[in-house]
Amino acid sequence: MSYDQIDVPEAGEKITLADEETGELNVPETPIIPIIYGDGIGSDVGPAAQKVLDAAAEATGRSIAWMRLYAGGSAREKYDENLPQETVDAIREHRVAIKGPLTTPVGSGFRSLNVALRKKLDLYANVRPTYHLEGVPSPVKNPSAMDMVTFRENTEDVYAGIEWEAGTDEVQQVKEFVEDEMGATGVIHDGPVGIGIKPITEFGSKRLIREAINYAIANGRPTVTLVHKGNIMKFTEGAFRDWGYELAEEEYGDNVLTEDELWEEHDGEQPEGTVVVQDRIADNMLQQILTRTDQYDVIATMNLNGDYMSDAAGAQIGGLGIAPGANYGHGRCLAEPVHGSAPKYAGENKVNPTAMILSGREMLDYLGWDDAAELVRDAVETTISEGNVTYDLHRQIEGGTKLATTEFAEAVVENIEQLS
Repeated sequence: MSYDQIDVPEAGEKITLADEETGELNVPETPIIPIIYGDGIGSDVGPAAQKVLDAAAEATGRSIAWMRLYAGGSAREKYDENLPQETVDAIREHRVAIKGPLTTPVGSGFRSLNVALRKKLDLYANVRPTYHLEGVPSPVKNPSAMDMVTFRENTEDVYAGIEWEAGTDEVQQVKEFVEDEMGATGVIHDGPVGIGIKPITEFGSKRLIREAINYAIANGRPTVTLVHKGNIMKFTEGAFRDWGYELAEEEYGDNVLTEDELWEEHDGEQPEGTVVVQDRIADNMLQQILTRTDQYDVIATMNLNGDYMSDAAGAQIGGLGIAPGANYGHGRCLAEPVHGSAPKYAGENKVNPTAMILSGREMLDYLGWDDAAELVRDAVETTISEGNVTYDLHRQIEGGTKLATTEFAEAVVENIEQLS
């Protein structure tokens, strides 16, 4: 495929699909990896993360051929549009990429550039690992108890964007259909109303839950918790729960147990190598991640629940400036930090690049470069625990050294070299 305005690296090879059924990848020693720095502070954290990931690859005998792509503000300058087709095509073709935060401009035609990318590439699982790094200030007494991975469905729920604005002909048509054709009278109040539709499908639910269970099995995580509000929304969120249990029974056999089976057949003693699938009501789960934090390993949930829950979990380990993320599709990964673009700090070389760096760690892990991925985490944790931090953490700790964004990246690189 040719790209008119993208510099394709001469060195490096494309990542290819090794197995169509499983999505397993062929990853060369020098893969071509697309990178979008992003808007606002993306111009600061993007290059910082790139430098750290280069060091981790080199320390483990590999290298990365970076392909610079554009979306958001940088794309408007280069292409006069927010999300060029070239960018989407390049990520689709090269399969694994990383991006910084993007700001969706008012009147751009997109609800969200981030959501648009996920939909165009069918990146159906938003994966957010939440774990505490030694030295990071936290609002809870025992932040190290948090070690949880949230699998958030990316394509359905109220985030699907099927909604109609109050006062439009379309919303009136929907209101009349719901009341007159479907018989749902006495529910919608008189006066202006906005209406949205919440689709939850068997297909979307099962592929997300399958991804979560497979992750738990591959990483030795003993539980997968289906989080839902099915006690109220019985035919959407309740169906998500039911399809999850159905999937576990149909596809995993004795490798996956329900909570009932664990107690009825094994007296509560979980057999080695098995995964227990359980479910929790969403509002109760927001309490549980505070009061019984260490009891949860992998969460599988729908789009809106996952947004709330992963942000709440992120607060326990020091905030979204620390929290990494990635989006998975079938043989595809787009890593991205959870935080926004914070334009007022853009170009000041002061913000914390940890979330972008650790999102890169998730990308390395997806490539199968486990050694490089762990080296990134260890080096970041070592840097922070030594008190070498950016301004946001420096103002919360006693002592320590306040570093610029670039200086923090250099400190992490030095620790990679010392640890490798």
